[in-house]
Amino acid sequence: MENHSELPAPAGDARAHGRSIVALIRERIIAAGGWIDFSEYMDLALYAPGIGYYSAGSRKFGAGGDFVTAPEISRLFGRCIARSVAGALSGFSPGVVLEVGAGTGAMAVEILHVLEREAALPERYLILEVSADLRERQQATIRTRIPGLAARVEWLDTLPEKKFDGVILANEVLDALPVTRFTVGEQGLLADGVVVAGDAFSWSPRPAPDALREMVRRIEASLSDGLSAPYTSEVCPSLPAFVTGLAGTLNRGLILFVDYGLPRREYYHPDRSSGTLRCHYRHRAHADPFFYPGLQDITAWVDFTAVGEAAAVAGLEVRGYTTQAHFLLAAGIDGEFETLRNEADAAGKMRPYLELTRQIKTLIMPGEMGERFKVMGLGRGLDVMPVGFSGRDLRHLL
Repeated sequence: MENHSELPAPAGDARAHGRSIVALIRERIIAAGGWIDFSEYMDLALYAPGIGYYSAGSRKFGAGGDFVTAPEISRLFGRCIARSVAGALSGFSPGVVLEVGAGTGAMAVEILHVLEREAALPERYLILEVSADLRERQQATIRTRIPGLAARVEWLDTLPEKKFDGVILANEVLDALPVTRFTVGEQGLLADGVVVAGDAFSWSPRPAPDALREMVRRIEASLSDGLSAPYTSEVCPSLPAFVTGLAGTLNRGLILFVDYGLPRREYYHPDRSSGTLRCHYRHRAHADPFFYPGLQDITAWVDFTAVGEAAAVAGLEVRGYTTQAHFLLAAGIDGEFETLRNEADAAGKMRPYLELTRQIKTLIMPGEMGERFKVMGLGRGLDVMPVGFSGRDLRHLL
C-alpha cells in the first residue's frame, strides 16, 4: 500500500460520494463470495451508474480536476485530428462523426471549426457520453464557442443502432476500459482479485480461471521468451467487444484511437514486470487503485496489438499506426500553429508564439506526450489514407 500523505483529502461532499461507491463495491464482493476480479472492481469504481468516477459529477479534466488531456492542452490537437477527419469524410456525402467520450467538448469544437473552414462539415456530429456532468460541460462549451454549429451536435446514451458512413473518434478511451490484473509467480498464473480489508479493499490472488489462462497463453505465444516469474501485468477482456461494437456501427469509414500504449512485445517486455496500472488524483499519479474509489481515475496502457487483432475479427483493416508526434506532424500541426498565431496577433493577444510553442512541445516531444501516445486508424471501405498516417508507419511493430 502506498503512502498517500502528500495527496489532498477530498471535501465533505466528495467523501460522502466515496462512501457510496465503497458500500456498493463491498456489497458486490460479499455477494460474490468474498472475491471479485479486478476488472469488475475497476468497472464499478469508474462506471457504476450515478456514482462511478465517470458517471458522477466530480470535475475530472483541467486544473480543478485530476488530469489534463491533449484537447485541453492545446487547440492544435483537435485541429490536426480534424484534418484527418476531413480526409476520411471526403469519400462520403456528407458523412457522420461520432466522438466517444468527448471530455470537455474542446476537441469537438476545434474539429467542427476546421471542418467548417474546409467546407467538409458532417451531416451530424454525435457524442456518446456516459457522464451527465461532462455532457453538460460539452453542451456549454459548444454553445459558447461555436453557437452557429451547435444544432449539428447530438448526444447519445448508447451506440447508434443504424450504421453510418463516417468517422469514429476515441481519445483516451481505451485506457479506461476495465482490465484484469494477473501475476506469473512460483504458484503459476494467478488472477489478482479484490477482497474487503476492514474499511477498505486489498489485492487477493487466486488461481487464474481458464479464460485468463487462454488470454495469457496467446500473449506468451507472441513473445520470444514468454513471461518470466515474477511478472505482474494486465489484460483487457472487454477490448474485443468494445472494438466490435464500434465496428458494428460503421458501414464505411475510419475509427481513430489516440491513447498511451505499446505494441504487445513492448507492453509485456521483461523490464515492465510491474504492469502499467496507474491512478490519477488531483494531478498526482500513483499506483493504488483502492485509494478513494470513485474519486480517482484508474487506467492501464493499451496493448495496440490486441486492438489490431480485435479489428481484424470485426472486419476492419489497420490503416495506420504511429506515434502522436508523427501523426500531428503529418497532419499539419505547423500550419495550424501559424493559423492560430495569426489569429492571436490579429486579436491583439500577447505572447501567442511562446504559448503555442510550449503547447507543441507538450504534444510532440518524446519526454512529454509525443512518444508515449500512439494513434491507430481502423478502416472499412476507406479509399484514402488518413493524412496523419502519411509519415512514419509503425504497423510492422504490432
